[in-house]
Amino acid sequence: MSNDAVIIEKRDQALWITINRPDKRNAINAGVVEGITSGWKQAHDDAEVRVIVLTGAGDKAFCAGADLQSTGAAFSFDFSKPNVDYADLLRLAQNATKPSIARVNGTCMAGGMGLLCMTDMAVAADNVVFGLPEVKVGVFPMQVMSLLQNIAPRRLIAEWALTGEPFDAATAREAGLLNYVVPAAELDAKVDWLAKRLIDKSPTAIRRGKYAMRAIAAMSFDESIAYTESQIALLAMTEDAKEGLKAFVEKRKPVWPGK
Repeated sequence: MSNDAVIIEKRDQALWITINRPDKRNAINAGVVEGITSGWKQAHDDAEVRVIVLTGAGDKAFCAGADLQSTGAAFSFDFSKPNVDYADLLRLAQNATKPSIARVNGTCMAGGMGLLCMTDMAVAADNVVFGLPEVKVGVFPMQVMSLLQNIAPRRLIAEWALTGEPFDAATAREAGLLNYVVPAAELDAKVDWLAKRLIDKSPTAIRRGKYAMRAIAAMSFDESIAYTESQIALLAMTEDAKEGLKAFVEKRKPVWPGK
């Protein structure tokens, strides 16, 4: 499946979402937001899909941010609407219950940083350049910060956002933006390796686990521990938990019912 801006394809138990505007450095426009949103929803509607992989076409850019070529279009809003489509995409990803991986194959800037941050894990090529250059065009990475603040150190975010200057993949890895940095030639192999480590695990445990992780993010310890002790009791009653324990005792690989 695809629209002009995004290609959606199922590869075994992974759903790949590829921003398909390499001539525009995979910049975000309405079609990109619509396509990624559609892909995220499709993945959750398909029980066979176990992981989402988000990437960009070509080898130059993952996503260079909003498309600034059409003067004013990138920051043209319908002020009668309380929600912005890009922000709604970030909300959708935050509340998702299937794991996602960003395959960062090239430049990752501005709104592209938001797409990176909305995934659960990320693998980048070692030549990728990152940045929040919005101040250079008179705006600020407002929506990106909503996710970034929970990933990277505060002082680094301040430097990136206030100076607008780029940084490299090693810095991104040290700041917690990336799980792995590999040579470009090894990017696909590392993404596949990480995806397989998710696919062979209990889909029910992952689904309920992601839900719980999201729920406790804003809780105090006392609230969190009370919530999670009830959640582990519920999880223990699922078919996946029963199959997992049975398989352990029988010394075999579990066959997950996903229930």
